[in-house]
Amino acid sequence: MGEQSFLDRMLSHLRSTSKYYTGYPKDIGPSQVIHFTSERQFVQLLHEGHPVVVAFTIRCPYTKHLDRVLEEAAAEFHPHVKFMRVECPKYPGFCIARQRKDYPFIEIFHSPEQAANQGKVVDPNIKKYSVKVLPFNYDLSAYGFREFFKRHGMHVSETN
Repeated sequence: MGEQSFLDRMLSHLRSTSKYYTGYPKDIGPSQVIHFTSERQFVQLLHEGHPVVVAFTIRCPYTKHLDRVLEEAAAEFHPHVKFMRVECPKYPGFCIARQRKDYPFIEIFHSPEQAANQGKVVDPNIKKYSVKVLPFNYDLSAYGFREFFKRHGMHVSETN
């Protein structure tokens, strides 16, 4: 093949350096999205102290788009934010507890802090945690997640 034209080189450089979605598939490496397997796994993620973005999904055409967005955002914000996908038909109890009827949807669980023991202690092995749950209603893209984190004061990178 011949040498690339100036325009081809310029577009190639733009695609490789752009932080925002350009419509061109990116090589994001191995998946950073965690697939939900149990509530225990979810609680362990919360105890790590990072925000956890949880996508509650069902099988539908929109879920493919959501999966691509989650993969891209997870690659960008790893390891400061954890991304988890819950397949609601496999784990209906966890999804029904969210009391939502429109699927797919995203919620962000943020800042688990050990709650003050209120009242008498029933079992010293039980720890109480306070978790702030925020519904995600921004643009469904890595940029939307970045703006959401910025708006809610979540420090998700070393530069913030």
